[in-house]
Amino acid sequence: MARARAAGALAAAVVAAAGLAACSDDAAEPVGAARVASTLGPGEGMLNLVTMPGSIESGGTDPRVDWVTPFQERTGCKVGLKVAKTPEEMAGLMRDADRRYDGVAAPPEVAGRLIDEKQVVPVNTDLVDGYKKLEPKLRGLLERDGKHYGIPYVWGSNLLMYDTRTVPPPVSWAAIFDPGQARRYSGRIIMRDSPLAIAEAALYLKGGDRKLKIRDPYSLTPKQLAAAGRVLARQRPHVGEYWEPPADAVSAFAGGRAVLGQAWPYQADVLSRAGRPVRSVIPAEGVTGWMDAWLIGARAQHPNCMYQWLQWTASPDVQQQVAEWTGVAPANPQACSGDRLRSGFCAAYRVGDRNHLEKIVFAHAPSKACGGKSKKNDCTDYAEWTKVWIEATRPQTVKPQAKP
Repeated sequence: MARARAAGALAAAVVAAAGLAACSDDAAEPVGAARVASTLGPGEGMLNLVTMPGSIESGGTDPRVDWVTPFQERTGCKVGLKVAKTPEEMAGLMRDADRRYDGVAAPPEVAGRLIDEKQVVPVNTDLVDGYKKLEPKLRGLLERDGKHYGIPYVWGSNLLMYDTRTVPPPVSWAAIFDPGQARRYSGRIIMRDSPLAIAEAALYLKGGDRKLKIRDPYSLTPKQLAAAGRVLARQRPHVGEYWEPPADAVSAFAGGRAVLGQAWPYQADVLSRAGRPVRSVIPAEGVTGWMDAWLIGARAQHPNCMYQWLQWTASPDVQQQVAEWTGVAPANPQACSGDRLRSGFCAAYRVGDRNHLEKIVFAHAPSKACGGKSKKNDCTDYAEWTKVWIEATRPQTVKPQAKP
């Protein structure tokens, strides 16, 4: 899932318009899977990473935004970067036996699958200085059988945002999922363009259709997934835009094309600071959220450099840069200490707000084994979610009937 990359500069341009390293792919050698590190040695001089666009910056976009060069100068580990355009491309790169990436900044729909497929290895958190300073709720999201498979990087929540001039404060996800209510703002509703957005429809059904017995909106049986798909299909005529780049949602609200829909704290913050009359709320059914985390590749060639990178990106100063540039909440609350972040940032993004964090249902990759705990393969996986999402949100081509 793409985040609010280059948030400040891009969003400012969008609002105004509305009137307001090269990849280093080493050839693989026949090796066994990397093991969990017990000690650290000297850096190997190189580090190969996979990310989505904007996850790490080396000054190429803006010379003032660079947390790669100082790392290279301090450690001697030269960073090679492969940028994946989509989560599916990212997963494919990490699965490729002919590629030996050291680490990946994975969103939840990728992280869970890589763990299940053993494409990544557990992290020895004792070797990551500052790990215990990271948000406790986030640290447990990628824990399996007492082992930690990722170091939290950034996080966010999926809220319901509305234009206060047009829409009364919504109290439920029914505002966008119930056809009778959605019809009031038909064509001016926006939705995230991600199969994981099915979870919001599942939250709506969890409270509205008790017979479905939905517990975890990311672990759905075929019957539950089909019901969520029907909700989305009925909603589709009223959706004006499905957004993927976060700036598109900013543009929709800033330009008046949208008055209600799914958003992150990022869009609410940017629009509010630009003087736009918008607010975001947590519906009665609750909200979902996401976390990007750094994982270590199972075929890592440079594990010592990777652990140095994990320490570096977990530090408060780097977390401050990441949060400010990408427009997301830092995993290390200490990024908000002192004057690291601008006044109001951490309040807007609810950093360190434990009560807020406890209300969030954090995303995990849908899998056949419900929540990873069921011994029965009675749930649906990400491929099935993707199929339902496409069928529910994309206009279906109707083939003309043959003349008799």
